[in-house]
Amino acid sequence: MSKIQNKKIIIAVTGSIAAYKIATLIRLFVKAGAEVQVLMTPAATAFISPLTLSTLSKRKVFTEIISEESWNNHVELGLWADAMIVAPTSATTLAKLAQGICDTIVTAVYLSARCPVFLAPAMDVDMWHHAATQRNITQVTIDGCRIIPVGNGELASGLSGDGRMAEPEEIFALIENFFTEKNELTGKKILVTAGPTYEALDPVRFIGNRSSGKMGYAVAEALANRGAEIILVSGPTQLKINHERVKIIRVESAQQMYNAALKYFDDCHAAVLTAAVADYRPVHIADSKIKKSDTVFTLELEKTPDIALALGERKKAAQIIVGFALETDREIEHATAKRRKKNFDFIVLNSLGDKGAGFNTDTNKVSFIFADDSVKHFELKSKTKVAQDIADELVRQFLK
Repeated sequence: MSKIQNKKIIIAVTGSIAAYKIATLIRLFVKAGAEVQVLMTPAATAFISPLTLSTLSKRKVFTEIISEESWNNHVELGLWADAMIVAPTSATTLAKLAQGICDTIVTAVYLSARCPVFLAPAMDVDMWHHAATQRNITQVTIDGCRIIPVGNGELASGLSGDGRMAEPEEIFALIENFFTEKNELTGKKILVTAGPTYEALDPVRFIGNRSSGKMGYAVAEALANRGAEIILVSGPTQLKINHERVKIIRVESAQQMYNAALKYFDDCHAAVLTAAVADYRPVHIADSKIKKSDTVFTLELEKTPDIALALGERKKAAQIIVGFALETDREIEHATAKRRKKNFDFIVLNSLGDKGAGFNTDTNKVSFIFADDSVKHFELKSKTKVAQDIADELVRQFLK
């Protein structure tokens, strides 16, 4: 039986073109046996019909605090729900939630809700990255909301970038995982590294990579949902996480990540090393901005400290290390060699040759390679679900 069955879910729809996806989201919850109450801002009704969502949810849709028929009790709704999902969360509604402005049924119920609140932002790339939006994201996170990460891709404006609302299947999986929280990892402390590292050339420029950190953040949340205490050492990323069992240590360079990982590892039961750490850094970092001069510019590089190797060498018998490998050729061979060299208990392999896998995607296609060199392949799925697979395997490793 699904953990969603009999749960009371509020789905609050706001004014965004992504509102058309909510019909699918409602169907997923209803099919799983949940009771769904839909709320809509007046702006949302321009994008999708309340009649459509009422038909799918099998309940009257509320669009106003006060209607001609009655006063819709936002306090009662806020107490009724097991979870509230604001999807899509427009920039306007996000700002209202951050400031506590109560002028729609959505914001009124939000202010009365005692249940967990999940926000699925949807807006154009420049709106998403604007300082005002990011301040509002920070504020609602502090207030206890859980942010469902935005996707990257083609937007309604014709631009491409961050700001796409997560797909209905991803939102449903996240909420299902929330209600399926298991506690097999209670009492475990786990180190997770995530994101890229930036290696400075001068005060302005750096060498980096395209890692978004999405996989590492998904792993950190999945493990925390199983009861573990997480130390998340994160390279530069715009991702945020709001979980009472996740402590974030923000770093920039490989050396800083190395220092933080070694500082915390000895007290941890396991480490999951998802970060895309730079292999090399400039030997000399200029004190001021390097000026353009010669046609050819030569850069001397040196190796960065090998975090995975260092942790593998100091790993105690009871500790578990999960490594990651991104390969472009002879994937299994290279990942197996890496697992052996760095003393990983198992390694998660993904290939840039697989469509939908790798950096800056919301999906991943992975294989697990174990200590006996056996391989387990998985199909393409959301990074949220990949994180659940990793959590499942880590639980099995602890039970050995």
